[in-house]
This record gives sequence, structure tokens and C-alpha cells, in this order.
Amino acid sequence: MRVHTRETQSSLTPEKAIQFLKEGNDRFVRNLKANRNLLQQVNETSTGQFPFAIILSCIDSRTSAELIFDQGLGDIFSTRVAGNVVNEDILGSMEFACKVAGSKVVLVLGHTHCGAIKGACDHVEMGHLTGLLQKIEPAIKLETTTTDRSSKNTEFVQSVAENNVHLMMERVREESPILKEMEQSGEISIIGGMYDVETGKVDFYE
Repeated sequence: MRVHTRETQSSLTPEKAIQFLKEGNDRFVRNLKANRNLLQQVNETSTGQFPFAIILSCIDSRTSAELIFDQGLGDIFSTRVAGNVVNEDILGSMEFACKVAGSKVVLVLGHTHCGAIKGACDHVEMGHLTGLLQKIEPAIKLETTTTDRSSKNTEFVQSVAENNVHLMMERVREESPILKEMEQSGEISIIGGMYDVETGKVDFYE
């Protein structure tokens, strides 16, 4: 499988780029990794890169975007932070990926059994982690469960994780006029997803 070029990237629609992610995850789940010569891809990307998507995911060691979407060198921008939360630096990275580098999709990817979500549900406070987890508070407030609103309640945690993905998608639109305008004009799609750490499958929110 060859790397993307300026021509192949520019010919992609956001819909086709999303399909690439879906097909890649399907290969991952079925353990049918695409045949790639990574050293050749190093050479082919040495003078430029043309990724078709930028993915914001958690730092969780089980959620490497390149692996779970079966992508090679130069295919995607991978942005990672605990709890897949949005901040100014993340937004700047997304704007660079789409407006400057030509990516067609912004994907906010959450995952099941997320430690950051659990920490936020338990109102953990520790150094700089305190401020990070506070960014997940709006997702907790959206969840209406009245019994056991802690990390011990797996259904509560999962609902908060899903809320968090949707809220971060909205933050991208609300806080980045550049990306919002690109989405409205059909240049890009801003979507969400949830990765299941037990099955390897991604459910997409479009």
C-alpha cells in the first residue's frame, strides 16, 4: 500500500476519507493488516506529507490511531491527550492539519474503560491533572444517572465518555471558526467515534 500524495489527498471527499478509516478499522478487527513496506514509506514521505485525517484520541496505550485504523506513515495526523479533550493547542493542530495540510476529516475518538473519564467521575485532584479532568465535567453534568455517579458504575462511565466525545466535537465547531466554516462548505467532516478496548471495533458518530 502506497502513501498518499498531493493528488490523491486533494481528490478525496470527506466521505471517502471516513470510509478509509472504517475500512482500516475493519481490517484491524479481522487481523488483516494491509501490506506495507514501512521503510519505503519513510522514503516516500521524506519530502512531504499528505494525511487524509486528523484524529484526537486518548493517551491510553491501547488506543494508537495508526494501529486501530491500520494506517501507515503519512496517512493520518495523530493527536493524543488524556480524555481526548480539546484545548487551544489541539485546535491549532486541527486547523493546521485541515486548512494548511489538506486533511479531510477531524475525528474525536473516545474509548471504553477510559481512566481519565473515571478520574473525572471520581473528581480526582492531582497537580496539572486537576485542570485536565475539569474539562470533562460538562460531560458528567449531562448524564442524568442519580445512583452511584462514580467510576464503579460502568454504565455511568460509558455514558460520560460518549457525552465527552459529542461535547468535544461541538467545542471544535464553536471554538474554531476556521474548522466550522470548512465543515459548512463541505471541505471537511467533523465526526466522533468510540473505540471498544475489548473488541477493537470503532463505532462512528457522524
